[in-house]
Amino acid sequence: MGHRLSKIYTRTGDAGTTGLGNGSRVEKDSVRMQVIGETDELNSFIGSVLVQDVPDSVRECLTDVQHALFDLGGELAVPDSETLSKDYVTALEQALDNLNADLPPLKEFILPGGNAAAAACHQARAVCRRVERRLVGLAREERINEESRKYVNRLSDLLFVIARILARRSGGEVYWDPSRKRG
Repeated sequence: MGHRLSKIYTRTGDAGTTGLGNGSRVEKDSVRMQVIGETDELNSFIGSVLVQDVPDSVRECLTDVQHALFDLGGELAVPDSETLSKDYVTALEQALDNLNADLPPLKEFILPGGNAAAAACHQARAVCRRVERRLVGLAREERINEESRKYVNRLSDLLFVIARILARRSGGEVYWDPSRKRG
């Protein structure tokens, strides 16, 4: 593979537009660019989870997710392209089922936290939900790959399960107490 970024700045975006993979240009604040940026942000938050002490199964799973999010970003950068397939969704569902198998059923709501790794994973989950909302908004304006939207929906579930696993490793899950009033 050749050098992809031999020069970091191009000045082509100075007027507030950016180039897509098909050669077209869009406003930097378009819904498409917002979802691309938020997908990048999600990937960065997952990186924040991975710098923590996490089980190998979680590390492998989230590394696969990071690669899939790069695929999603590439797909979004080329309108009408489809990179994420049903296989991506199926793999995520299998990982979700495997990781969730040993967790006790939830009887209460969980507060984000527990320890640094779990808190970072909850941040990634919240950003993932934002990516999903943006994808829904983009789908109102343009055709998008439905498998990508499904993938992001499953990913937020996976991140929730991983946050539970990480919290239970040390510190434990923090449950919401509805009777705890401040005032």
